[in-house]
Amino acid sequence: MLALCLLTGLVATDVWADSDQDRARDAVQAGEVLPLKAVLARLEREHPGQVLELELEREHGQWVYEVKLLQSGGRLVKLELDARSGEVLKRRDRNQDREPRSKP
Repeated sequence: MLALCLLTGLVATDVWADSDQDRARDAVQAGEVLPLKAVLARLEREHPGQVLELELEREHGQWVYEVKLLQSGGRLVKLELDARSGEVLKRRDRNQDREPRSKP
């Protein structure tokens, strides 16, 4: 199921090119992208939580994994990872962006 989320989010850089799955597989085989198994293991170690969505996209010539995690306490975290190294490029904690609701 997670692999489907990964592949459905792949952005096509060429409308008439091979399928998204083929481009993702070619990128992994060429060493441009970490395999999904490695990404999931790293997420489990460094950013524990339930993976809700994981997409592989090509942005400005760079492969990026975009991940939505549900962490303890109901915190929703969005991460952008360099797909080659697994390094976090951007982190956004959705609950921190929201203002506390006032009680009536």
